[in-house]
Amino acid sequence: MTTVEKVLNARYEPSLVKELLAAYELAKRNFYLGGHRLSAVEAGRFCEAAYRILESRTSGAFTPLGANLDTEKVSRRLLQCRDSDHPKSVRVHIPRALRVVYDIRNSRDAAHLANGVDSHLQDATLVVGVLDWVLAEFVRLGGTSQKDTRRLIEGLVTRKIPVVQEFGTFQKVLRPDLRASDFVLVLLHQRGPKGAEYSELTHWLPQGMRQNLRRTVRLLSEKALVHTDDQTVRITYTGEKSVESRGLLDPL
Repeated sequence: MTTVEKVLNARYEPSLVKELLAAYELAKRNFYLGGHRLSAVEAGRFCEAAYRILESRTSGAFTPLGANLDTEKVSRRLLQCRDSDHPKSVRVHIPRALRVVYDIRNSRDAAHLANGVDSHLQDATLVVGVLDWVLAEFVRLGGTSQKDTRRLIEGLVTRKIPVVQEFGTFQKVLRPDLRASDFVLVLLHQRGPKGAEYSELTHWLPQGMRQNLRRTVRLLSEKALVHTDDQTVRITYTGEKSVESRGLLDPL
């Protein structure tokens, strides 16, 4: 089956593709897990790989990974490319989109406070949208079949829904298929270091899971997936790894 990685590897330097996709996946994962500042940081790494891909596509060479990258210089060179040699997307649109993300990453420090209101969420929302578009554009320019290109692009730019939705203080898990133990782990992962009171978990759990909550927590604690302290339950590092490795928090 044709994948984004296969399409890009066939057209661009694999080491750059690997860096691009690794940064993309981490940026998107951090965004959906609420790590908006980390999402913007990874987006900067994505941009550096993307600029190098543009260098490679237009000149056959690129600034080595790990070396200082002059993005302004790269952008000027791309603008100087002839219309007949490269599409406008390569010369203008992608570099300008990357510039926006790069500036948010660097200038706003992802992100400074202004009047007591941080811009993490709004910045990260813009950033991941741009990353989706840039990656989809690289796929579109990759030269695979029209059918595969359409399928891959739709998968990249279609809106994805995080698995936990907040309604005020209520945490709604959008995966009714989860068993009770995984339901609890997802909620605790969402809460982070502060954990959750038994009363809160009881309120958030479906009716059928509430009666055996303490038994569920006890079994999770025996597996070192959670830690209990009086009435507070917190997820452990092992619990976080279990949730993430099994894709329980992947967007729908």
